[in-house]
Amino acid sequence: MKIKIRFGIFISILLLVLIPSVSAHLYGDANEDTYINMQDVTRLERIVLEYDPTTTPADANQDDNVNMQDVTLIESIILEQVPFPGGHLNAAMIFGPSSTLDPANGWNGWYVRKAGIYETLFKYDDKMKLTPELATGYTQENDTEWLIHLREDVVFHDGSPFNADAVVYSFARVMNESNSRSSEYDHIASITIEDEHTVRITTAEPYAPTIASLTNPLVSIVSPDADNLDTHPVGTGPFMYDSYEQEVSLSVVRNEKYWGGGVRLEGATLSYISAGETRALTLESKDNDIARGLPFPQVSTIESNPGLNVMSKETMRLYFIFVNTGKAPLDDIRVRQAINYAIDRDVIVDAALEGVGGVPAAGVFPSIFPWTNVELTGYTHSKDTALSLLADAGITDIDSDGMLEYNGEDFHLTLMTYTTRAAMQPSAEVIETQLEDIGIDVTVELLGSSAIKEAMTNGDYDMAFYSYGVAPTGDPDYFLTHHFDSTAGYKENGWIRYSNPAVDSLLADSRAAMDQDVRKEYYDQVQDIIVEECPEMFIFHENELVGYNTGVMGYAIYPNEITFLTRDMYIGR
Repeated sequence: MKIKIRFGIFISILLLVLIPSVSAHLYGDANEDTYINMQDVTRLERIVLEYDPTTTPADANQDDNVNMQDVTLIESIILEQVPFPGGHLNAAMIFGPSSTLDPANGWNGWYVRKAGIYETLFKYDDKMKLTPELATGYTQENDTEWLIHLREDVVFHDGSPFNADAVVYSFARVMNESNSRSSEYDHIASITIEDEHTVRITTAEPYAPTIASLTNPLVSIVSPDADNLDTHPVGTGPFMYDSYEQEVSLSVVRNEKYWGGGVRLEGATLSYISAGETRALTLESKDNDIARGLPFPQVSTIESNPGLNVMSKETMRLYFIFVNTGKAPLDDIRVRQAINYAIDRDVIVDAALEGVGGVPAAGVFPSIFPWTNVELTGYTHSKDTALSLLADAGITDIDSDGMLEYNGEDFHLTLMTYTTRAAMQPSAEVIETQLEDIGIDVTVELLGSSAIKEAMTNGDYDMAFYSYGVAPTGDPDYFLTHHFDSTAGYKENGWIRYSNPAVDSLLADSRAAMDQDVRKEYYDQVQDIIVEECPEMFIFHENELVGYNTGVMGYAIYPNEITFLTRDMYIGR
């Protein structure tokens, strides 16, 4: 934010946004440079004095006259004395809430956070930097006690105050044993009120990811006075709930009393459209201003449209294969490694993702994440190495028919996946072709995610191609513990039936270590072991592809996929 004085009277607060625009007029932008600032006041005064020709956006109050009333209005907009003329945004999203809008229920917190309704004590910005949100900071008193200092200038959408009572109330809802995700906060022994704007978190044992765990939308801070959080969410975010049609759309309006400053957009509607082609078409037809998760074939079409553009950014989302290590011959590390060598990740990115949708994965974490073990090289495609490892495991082409045999029969694997993400099916089909190229008979089975999870729970599967965000709390512990710690009891570890005491010990040590460099050493070792033993196979990290009307301003892709609507977004010219 830059401040300067003009004529000794008015203060200019520059509204910095970088995306160019060509659509609806931004009234008040007299010089049509996509900003509203004191340069527009200067231009408007010149227009009034007939030194410069008039422009349509110069009529800030839209009364069909350009005069000093428009000058006054623009100055009031700059000073945030009147609402910003930001328009209404329509966005096509991939996934949305279930039957409830309660952030403490399942994964619904992600969706109401994306809508700008709720906030957490801390958050990650668009560069994955941990920053305070409803907190102002914290003090670590010892290895198990943390004081969280709260903002004093915040009210909920219903007018009730944000304070320590609200924080304790919100966490109690998640930590209650009846909550299906309560075990994720077993590390917290208690959360108590120190004063109106301070809470004390005491952990059951030293737990280094404590502050990171406070960024999870599951622990969004809700109003204790709300009547029914299932149907009418009440948070502190830049947008307030307006309406919801289940599995169709969620509408919000601007929070005029937002603690973080003036909100640009007047409102927004998030439509939930599972078919990628349909999302793209709604952008091209101008029914939506933004479409997330573009199908790869549509990217060039949208980029060729002068009123549209595509934004791309590497994210924390990993596409990977769950492997049933409890089922022969996948219980043999040589077989798993052979499959890894047979998969050509570069070809998958080039063919299935058309060269734009992802980055080949060497391990769990992408290059943009500071906890990534940068020494990992992963599995370079090698058909010869794959066949050699399979031969060592007793899987060979006995009858020279081009197909490998295991226990006297063709070696067959089923790869299950789902289709709600654009990359899933084409990537699975490329993997199928690559494994068949070394003689493995593969069937790709397309199912709903609930059916796949049931099969994995029952152990009735070979492999399942899936997609997860690998750091929803910004800390490496979340994914690594859920998937590879056999003592933690999480479903993902149960699905792969993987156990390694060395990994369990390293993860326990890393959670207890408060020194970040020490933690990094432990996590590097864990990443090295799981890549070698491959109870999961890491294929690529997603580049999110977002199509947008070039009138959309202030939008940024957040790599952790938690934040979408922000106070800085608006519709320009």
